[in-house]
Amino acid sequence: MTQINRQILLASRPQGPVTPDNFKLVETPLAPLADGEVRVRNHYLSLDPYMRGRMNDSKSYAVPQPLDEVMIGGTVGEIVESKHPKFAVGEKVVGMFGWQEYGTSNGKGLNKVDDTHVPLSAYLGAVGMTGVTAWYGLNRIIAPKAGETVVVSAASGAVGSVVGQLAKLAGCRAIGIAGGADKCRYVVDSLGFDACVDYKAGNLYQDLKAATPDGVDGYFDNVGGDVLDVTLARMNAFGRIALCGMIAGYDGEPLPMKRPALLLTQRLLVQGFIVSEHMEVWPEALGQLGTLVAQKKLHYRETIADGLENAPEAFMGLLKGKNFGKQLVKLV
Repeated sequence: MTQINRQILLASRPQGPVTPDNFKLVETPLAPLADGEVRVRNHYLSLDPYMRGRMNDSKSYAVPQPLDEVMIGGTVGEIVESKHPKFAVGEKVVGMFGWQEYGTSNGKGLNKVDDTHVPLSAYLGAVGMTGVTAWYGLNRIIAPKAGETVVVSAASGAVGSVVGQLAKLAGCRAIGIAGGADKCRYVVDSLGFDACVDYKAGNLYQDLKAATPDGVDGYFDNVGGDVLDVTLARMNAFGRIALCGMIAGYDGEPLPMKRPALLLTQRLLVQGFIVSEHMEVWPEALGQLGTLVAQKKLHYRETIADGLENAPEAFMGLLKGKNFGKQLVKLV
């Protein structure tokens, strides 16, 4: 009996906010494996803000997501069939199989992982692309020094939560910005940040000023928009800003910067980055992150949707900030 693979395709490009109609769930027969191929049953699918940009047919750092093809996305799962000499049935692997239950590969881009001490789902979060993103932006761009103040937007999210914890381990004062009292409590009480500002409280500048009496030396930005503008006004001379995401403008036109002169007067370093362009740091970063998670010195939280069919709704929720920590879809 032929096995069936369920997949979610990009059916149309969003005109404004993403809607369920932009996706299509299909069932496709699995072809027999060819020599040198391996088949993976995906256990978890990673949902990430960058996917929203890929849905547009516009110039960016990567080609747009093609229509009527499986949505891009990171996955972690178990090998269930192999005709590849380097991969055995039962081994766990991380790949980029996208929004589908099974993936077939010639082995390129697959990385084996060990879930003995690190949960399988963490390889899509704190010990995966998410964690390396945080590690790179903090260590290679902000380059924190002990005693400095580092601010992180979307601090309760998958990337931001790691940034702040790593900043604390580096001896810095970590200040988060998050949406809602519950998220801010989590950032301080569970993640160990020194303070967290609730941008939804309507007093962002004054609250951030109170939390950063000595100004801001490093800012890791996941949001853009007003949060970026307000934090710019608190930057110290020669501060460093790592631009990771602009989620405030993903479902519409991004807001123009209100205080561009501060980049000059404060002599700021502002660097955008795409973590997949810095593969040379991944082994070092993953080694450190894996050790910290295994030793329970790096904490993370996950929001898990159950079933492939619920991926679109979970993704739309992610873009509206409804998730808490890393957004995943459980496929098994």
